[in-house]
Amino acid sequence: MKLSTALMLGTALVCLLLIAQSEGQDCSKCQTHGLAKCDASGQACTCTLPIGPTSQPVNCSRLIPKCWLMKRESLATKAGRKRPANALIDNDGLYNPDCENDGTFKARQCNNTDTCWCVNSAGVRRTDKGDKNWKCAELVRTYWVIVEVKRNSSVNTDNLANTDIDAALRNMITTRYNLPASNIKEIEFEGPFIWINLQQNGTKNDVDITDVGYYMEKDIKGDPILPLDQKFDVNVKGSSFPLQEPVILYIDEKPHEISMKRLTAGVIAVIVVVIVAIVAGIVVLVLTRRKRGRYEKAEMKEMNEMQQELRS
Repeated sequence: MKLSTALMLGTALVCLLLIAQSEGQDCSKCQTHGLAKCDASGQACTCTLPIGPTSQPVNCSRLIPKCWLMKRESLATKAGRKRPANALIDNDGLYNPDCENDGTFKARQCNNTDTCWCVNSAGVRRTDKGDKNWKCAELVRTYWVIVEVKRNSSVNTDNLANTDIDAALRNMITTRYNLPASNIKEIEFEGPFIWINLQQNGTKNDVDITDVGYYMEKDIKGDPILPLDQKFDVNVKGSSFPLQEPVILYIDEKPHEISMKRLTAGVIAVIVVVIVAIVAGIVVLVLTRRKRGRYEKAEMKEMNEMQQELRS
């Protein structure tokens, strides 16, 4: 009898915990992606993000991994969506990445072609390109991300102190992207430029700074990933501090392996055009000087003949 009572009490406790968890979690929308869909019809809130023809389960309490975001944008572009002017990222532009089950990038990327290369944990190419036999021993971690931005020149912010801007940026990053303050190592100022240094800690469950950089770049460019009601704003003592022209710089734990040995056809074509233009300019210059020399000699000859006629 006592065992039966204990089982009943245990079952009731579990039910109460599930109900409390369901009530405490907002399942009406995904907090980290405006286009993800959430469903609370079951015992727990489940959210999915449409990626091409499939739906990827996501955890809306954390930033969506950059690999899944890039894959979704790439497939949407191939489906006929007009690519925005700011869609190109990194050095090689937008591509359709291969992702691990947890959303991290696979070390080797091929973009559904016969050309392959190795990337870092931010999905940025760090080696030369090769064929399908190209090998990537490991996924090298990006431990340092620098977000380079400029003050918006159309808004006068000269009256704002750098210390106040620093505090506002740190507050925005920690609250909007849930990045711990310890990951923001330094914010530097020089003229219109601001450099925000993010560094990865050693904890496994850390928020990935490459995801933060990607979200922040999209926010500044006016193409936010977060729901539209979560407006991006850097508020400095009651005044909005607009940013522009973001550039994301990635520093890896190991040096990159990109060399100049493998030039693409486009780069070679540009070099050839430049060389031809230089040679053509030299030829024109030489011909012009020769013509000028001949003209001057002919002019001197005519003047000498005229002087001889006058003397005679």
